[in-house]
Amino acid sequence: MSHKNHKKVVLFASGSGSNVQKICEYFQNHETIKVTHLYCNNSKARVLEKVTAFGIDYTLFNKAELLDSDKVLEKLLKTSPDLIVLAGFLLKIPKKITEKFSNKIINIHPALLPGFGGRGMYGINIHKAVINKKEKRTGISIHYVNEKYDEGANIFQKEISVKEKDTPLTLSKRVLKIEHEYFSKIIEKILNGGK
Repeated sequence: MSHKNHKKVVLFASGSGSNVQKICEYFQNHETIKVTHLYCNNSKARVLEKVTAFGIDYTLFNKAELLDSDKVLEKLLKTSPDLIVLAGFLLKIPKKITEKFSNKIINIHPALLPGFGGRGMYGINIHKAVINKKEKRTGISIHYVNEKYDEGANIFQKEISVKEKDTPLTLSKRVLKIEHEYFSKIIEKILNGGK
């Protein structure tokens, strides 16, 4: 099967990669979309084993190589991905990359942006903040990435209600479930022209 006409998805991740796993499964035998590469800033991340199991190559880099050199940018330009997907990636993408790939970088955020976004708002911190503020609803936001944390335009949001007995951990599990359910579908929709 030729992959010449496949749309190329490149993933960025920093951690265990549960979203990466789901995305790789979803597109494993896809007719028009292929995950071609993972970029990771953590050599001990469990996500590396996950992509290797799918036969996907990865590139390791550190913060300085992302921000102060063009190593990551040059490699991305060579690959020329149709979409760059941040799936649990904790560093900020520098302006030189967001400018070159304008409207081609998306991120998933486990809250309803613009609420609970910005610096320090990731992982369990978000769910703690949602519960502390006694929010009735939370959910996920899939959005375009620009050079500011969590400020790119929203593409898709899905809400769930916050239950009275929720802890940050139970809430995070329920939010992750909808991340897994929708992220790949939205990637597919964007690449198949359904913006």
